[in-house]
Amino acid sequence: MRKLAVLSLLSLALVLPSAAFAQTGTLAKIKETGTITIGYREASAPFSYLDDNQKPVGFAIDICMKVVDAVKKELKLPNLKVEMTPVTSSNRIPLMANGTIDLECGSTTNNVDRQKQVAFTNTHFLTASVFVAKKSANLHSIADLKGKTVASTAGSTNIGQLTKVNAEQNLGITIVPSKDHPEGMLLVETGRAAAFVMDDVIIAGLVANAKDPSLYAIGSEAFSKPEPYGIMLRKDDPSFKTLVDATTAQVYKTEGVALYNKWFMKPTPPKGINFNLPLTPAFKKALENPSDSPDPASYAG
Repeated sequence: MRKLAVLSLLSLALVLPSAAFAQTGTLAKIKETGTITIGYREASAPFSYLDDNQKPVGFAIDICMKVVDAVKKELKLPNLKVEMTPVTSSNRIPLMANGTIDLECGSTTNNVDRQKQVAFTNTHFLTASVFVAKKSANLHSIADLKGKTVASTAGSTNIGQLTKVNAEQNLGITIVPSKDHPEGMLLVETGRAAAFVMDDVIIAGLVANAKDPSLYAIGSEAFSKPEPYGIMLRKDDPSFKTLVDATTAQVYKTEGVALYNKWFMKPTPPKGINFNLPLTPAFKKALENPSDSPDPASYAG
């Protein structure tokens, strides 16, 4: 009998930690408040941005709403409230870590350093870091930026890559942080920066939305290998991550190509801009085999 009592106590000790975690996890928070909070970007088309009615829309927003549907079903909360909170490159990780937002739905690169602070679900895009400049500046390669003033968005992986290449190649670039992507593009437009460094797809969108797209050229050389974007969630919350991973994996396998074509191969609101970016073999493979790996090499062709 004593042996059975000891075993019972040991079993209880094993159960209690997970029960306590469940009470403090994201799903418990959502159930208690009746609200799930989504962090969105105001100007990261076509992933997450504001339409003419100031409503967040985009490829990542569509994916996150699929997750919201899964949470409603899991918690049996058909009337779950969705609260939308704008985030920036600089504050998105702190707002996730302190519990202000539950999902960050935008164009956030999943890398090893960030995984020390937050978690990511399965990759929803692969991108490379490039620069845009005015055609009249005749800038094509990274070496052409030597001695120039170059902008990149504060808090982004791109500004880190720019800083690293600047030091490694001794380019003497003056790096100017912009508060967001449109401001970085504006610095180029007004001549305050010779170039703006950002993810290729974001730059494609900024050029497409410029007053005169014909004035701009995208550099021929990348600062990085293709890197994964992921929807961000809190670290050390396995119950929520399991649900989000299962949901995104199912969406990517069954609806991924259709969602991609909707936002990258067709006119998008509010101006009818078509990014015209065909699905790459590497990203098609990523949709068919969902992964939250931060390693660019794992997504090879």
